[in-house]
Amino acid sequence: MGNGDEIVIHVVDMEDEIPEKPVRIDPNGDVDIPLAGRFHANGLTLDQFKTELASRLTKFVNNPRISVNLTDERSRSVTITGAVVAPGVRQLQGPVRLIEALALGGGAKAEAGPRVIITREQKWGKIPLPDATVDPATGTSTASVSLDDLQASRNPSENILMMPNDSVYVPKAEIVYVVGNVRKSGGFQLSTHPTISLLQAIALAEGMDKDAKPESARILRQPQGGDGKPKVIPVNISLVMAGKAPDVALQGNDILDVPNSGVKSGSRRAIEAIIQAATGVAVYRF
Repeated sequence: MGNGDEIVIHVVDMEDEIPEKPVRIDPNGDVDIPLAGRFHANGLTLDQFKTELASRLTKFVNNPRISVNLTDERSRSVTITGAVVAPGVRQLQGPVRLIEALALGGGAKAEAGPRVIITREQKWGKIPLPDATVDPATGTSTASVSLDDLQASRNPSENILMMPNDSVYVPKAEIVYVVGNVRKSGGFQLSTHPTISLLQAIALAEGMDKDAKPESARILRQPQGGDGKPKVIPVNISLVMAGKAPDVALQGNDILDVPNSGVKSGSRRAIEAIIQAATGVAVYRF
């Protein structure tokens, strides 16, 4: 039971004192019942509600026989946020699964990332997914599923039933930037991949220009939190392409810079210029 729900109560032999008419749980989660007074109903099951009501009515009747029917369930809502067409709070009508909840939010946008994150209140138990974790402080559980797999129905068990007050979040896809002496500078969204390799990034950029200096390439990796000086990771693309050095995994917001053979690099000003160049390039989805 939750705020906004409507119930009808019947107490045997107390029909005059407690009329059998709809009672709405108010925005504070309380109900006001004749003789029983005002008490909190939000979060109670119907059986728990009957137990609480019975304990309040025992001063008027021995072993009160009570029935409670939920006639209007307005509290079953899911919050859908992130890279969806129509974010917001949606009311659930009957059993609703995760893919249907996404549809209530208009579906994922083109810039959606590869995962869908679900958060659930403690009272509904741990989310029934293998990677679900529980916050020890709040008891809420969090899990994620592949958006691509969910939409393609590859793992039906991941299309879980929604519970009241679940939160469904679709993060935006992170972007890897490739700038400098490549044929197609730009940002490439990691829409279905958590990472891409250096060689994949070069391929997406349609290869290097003839004036490129691949042995002096570097990755600029933003520090956690988005502040501070970027980490500079030197990479020799020539050795990687020749199979003489391991390919490198690029993370979200990494900038791969392929310099010109005639340009000296390494200064802080040069790094700042590369970062500024990356923010102004076109973004592509692959």
